[in-house]
Amino acid sequence: MYRIAVDFDGTIVENKYPKIGKPLPFAFETLKAFQKKGCVLILWTCREGELLDEAVEFCRRNGVEFYAVNQNHPEEAGVTEWSRKVDARYYIDDRGIPPFQGWGETFQMIFPDEVAPIKRKRFFLF
Repeated sequence: MYRIAVDFDGTIVENKYPKIGKPLPFAFETLKAFQKKGCVLILWTCREGELLDEAVEFCRRNGVEFYAVNQNHPEEAGVTEWSRKVDARYYIDDRGIPPFQGWGETFQMIFPDEVAPIKRKRFFLF
């Protein structure tokens, strides 16, 4: 359906660079919902080398596999090595415009007629 480039630090997880922060609320649930709707996810981050490998593995352990990382998929026609700009309809980034408002709001910006895949936790007072 849509190709979505997603930043890591400050978007999927709290910005604790070079460490990996805690996942932001509903980040992985929303990314999985995008994938279920047929969206292609590209991890788009400034991380490189070992720090990038750690971020990719962290996402994998949380159930999200990316179509590509910091590039278009290498098997796509017309991909060049000199360009790091990925072909995406949406870029989700904590430093983007409009500013990142959270995962529920982001899902509804892309799919305005659908309910965001956020499960509310129940709290009980005893």
